[in-house]
Amino acid sequence: MRRLATISKHNITRLSMKLKITFLALLTAFGGFVQSQTYQELSGRNTLNVITTAVPFLMIAPDARAGSMGDVGVSSNPDVYSMHWNPAKYAVMESDMSVGLSYSPWLRNLVPDMNLAYLAFAKRVDQNSSVAATLRFFTLGDIQFTDEFGGDNGTYRPSEWALDATYSRKLTDHLSGAVAGRFIYSNLTLGQNVGGASTSAGISAAADVAVYWEKEVAMFRDIDSRLAWGINISNIGTKLGYSSSSIKKDFIPTNLRFGPTLHLTIDDYNEISFSLDVNKLLVPTPPIYKRDSVTGNPIPIPGTDKYEILSGIDDEVSVVAGILQSFYDSPGGFEEEMRELSLSIGAEYWYNKVFAIRGGAFYEDATKGNRKFFTLGAGLRYNVFGLDFSYLIPIDSRNNPLQNTLRFALTFDLDANKNRK
Repeated sequence: MRRLATISKHNITRLSMKLKITFLALLTAFGGFVQSQTYQELSGRNTLNVITTAVPFLMIAPDARAGSMGDVGVSSNPDVYSMHWNPAKYAVMESDMSVGLSYSPWLRNLVPDMNLAYLAFAKRVDQNSSVAATLRFFTLGDIQFTDEFGGDNGTYRPSEWALDATYSRKLTDHLSGAVAGRFIYSNLTLGQNVGGASTSAGISAAADVAVYWEKEVAMFRDIDSRLAWGINISNIGTKLGYSSSSIKKDFIPTNLRFGPTLHLTIDDYNEISFSLDVNKLLVPTPPIYKRDSVTGNPIPIPGTDKYEILSGIDDEVSVVAGILQSFYDSPGGFEEEMRELSLSIGAEYWYNKVFAIRGGAFYEDATKGNRKFFTLGAGLRYNVFGLDFSYLIPIDSRNNPLQNTLRFALTFDLDANKNRK
């Protein structure tokens, strides 16, 4: 995997453990298709070239509502969990104040005690602006650490968390914008000595920039309709590493998310909406390196810690350069750039604003992670309380680590504006 290759490239060769925690962390983002090598032929057609980052837990859908709609959310109806999807939606949220708690057992087919918890709070400041904050906590469960000879170094519980805050404001009657800040703490090694090098928790700071637009439109006779779209660039931040040594740091998952939603109010009791999200990681694509014809290993450039590139562009660049480079650096050219887009579609039906049924699908190309799944879910609202759950169904269920993924969410709303359509 790229993480293991990176550590080897920086001369950390005597690992006291096999970085099982890093492998599990990568699985959170690439649960459907993770291979031991970054580059290999896939059915003789394309080259497997997965983009990996630090702290991939930031990309996991944290709430049950969006998780039941194929992981859509950039332009869906605003709720307290909008921070992850598009913080600009808070400016037009229905509630004066809202609190939410979501819980997701994660990759239970692989690890019995890996979990993601998400706490969200949103408060309207006035008619045009809102503030919100969220706390995301991810634990990888109990992991046994070993030394380089396989000796037991104890059992630990690595974890990661992120604290977010945002200010969202209406810019016009139909357009709102938001800027969010994020502090990220990733304690995967718990100070263990790795290959003679001391380790520490990884720390990063990031920001999101988002816009959201919605307007009533006359698309159907006798049916009130509202069209919305959103754009969110999330996790624009510093690289993250786990050592004070010469190990070079890794990108965090800077991501571009955009897409539309059509909401239809059929009558006083029935509403339905359809959403589409498009995602692209704004992180450099790994190049393909020249390999020795005898050993099959990458060919080093003398006097440096780099390797000769066969195709693509060097991915060891600054954060800003990496964001710009991510649009044109794929070794396979434009075709591979298009394969780096993942798609989510979702639908939500509400009866009398009390009971909801949801469904969706997620698609990611086989060469970029191969996550493909359907989702189902339901929601219930009673006075100020809300309860949601979702269930994930992978398209290929053979030993799929995402199989049987459940999410649960509890929401508490105050002073919801029932007149908003």
